[in-house]
Amino acid sequence: MKTWHKFAIGLGGAAVVGGIIWFSINQANKGVVTVQTAKVQKLDTLISQVTASGEIKPTTYTNIMAQGFGCITEILVKEGDHIKKGDKLLLQDNVQANADVEAQAASINSSVSSVEAADASYKATQSDLVMQEANLEKAKLDYQRGQGLYKDGLIAKQDYDQRKTTYDAAVATVDASRARMLAQKAQLDEVRSQLTQGKAVLVHTKDVLSKTTYVSPINGIVSYLPVRMGEYVVPGIQNATGSFLMTLSDMSIVTSEVKVDETDIVNVKIGQDADVTIDAVPGKVFKGKVTEIGSQAVLRTSGLATTQTTTSNQEAKDFKVVVTLANPPDNLRPGLSSTAKIKTAERKDVVGVPIQALAVRSRKDLEAAAKDAKKDGNVTLAAPPPPAATDPKKDEVQGVFVVNGKKAFFRPVETGISGITDIEITKGLQAGDEIVVGSYKALRTLKPEALVKVDNSAPKKTDTSE
Repeated sequence: MKTWHKFAIGLGGAAVVGGIIWFSINQANKGVVTVQTAKVQKLDTLISQVTASGEIKPTTYTNIMAQGFGCITEILVKEGDHIKKGDKLLLQDNVQANADVEAQAASINSSVSSVEAADASYKATQSDLVMQEANLEKAKLDYQRGQGLYKDGLIAKQDYDQRKTTYDAAVATVDASRARMLAQKAQLDEVRSQLTQGKAVLVHTKDVLSKTTYVSPINGIVSYLPVRMGEYVVPGIQNATGSFLMTLSDMSIVTSEVKVDETDIVNVKIGQDADVTIDAVPGKVFKGKVTEIGSQAVLRTSGLATTQTTTSNQEAKDFKVVVTLANPPDNLRPGLSSTAKIKTAERKDVVGVPIQALAVRSRKDLEAAAKDAKKDGNVTLAAPPPPAATDPKKDEVQGVFVVNGKKAFFRPVETGISGITDIEITKGLQAGDEIVVGSYKALRTLKPEALVKVDNSAPKKTDTSE
């Protein structure tokens, strides 16, 4: 036999042996899933947090609006100035308002003189009435005396008639004096009412004049000043808002107003601690507490409350949460972007696993895996949970995959609070159990009691240039 025949036969035999070996290895590794695992550990502390973003806002702030028509003649502050309650902020044209006050003051002086004159006339008519009443009394006595004398024939009929005429004239004179007194009293009441009305008008004109000088109602800073000297401003009328002049903010108590997702708001409570970071103050964390929780949902895109919309939708909603900072820095300004991490729960000495280790499987898959294990004569480490009251085939069970030997067994667990990366396991696992934590694709497709291969080596870095 020639040499090349021998070489060809040897090469063919080696190929057959290699194929047999490759087939054996391939069959042995068929259905084996490569996974990453980790040991279940006891955590000293597990903190559940709700993270939300928003902006810095003062507890007390006020928007200064125009109080009357006019031109801005002087601005006494600038944006960022610290001001105290009662400080002058801005002056408005007051020529007309000042003239109205002076004219009304002069009118009141005239009304006062009229009241004094009317009062003097009223007192004069009162005196005249008293005098006429005295004359009437004298005439009455003469008339009564004349009646007796005339009856006894001691005076003539002419003398008697004269006394009667004098008495009748005195009665008429008293009635006229009383009427004049009532007229003078009515006139006095009228000029007094005019004086009262004039004083009320003076109060109004003084109020209009005072509103041409704007003063601060609070202590704080001028946080926003959009107007310029020489601009004309108008007050609000019915549904139309007036001219906006400036915003004053009391920065002694500062809050971070954030929007919390509707799925997290149920865990947020008044008094919970929070860590607040401010974009403008990098590297610092400010302590705070939750002091207010909104009860009305707000649409995420429009910012309107759900009660302000007439159509129902499935848009994502947020709730307003106010966190009051304990020691805010002096250089904060309203509107700065902030992020609050609210501590909603804390557990000590708990069993925890990475959140990505949790998997969900249907009861149907778990029951099928249990039946296969019985056929193969294997003991299942995690029997399927008892059936629910509803259709068990449709129920889903939360659990983790526990590695024992070369298989991954699905074990149902009960969970507690969730941290940033870990979740509390209240039932189903013990410290030291080896569980599957990756990869995401493996956990998503891994079947109960599947064969696995553990590979905890660091993933290879991909060449970004490729």
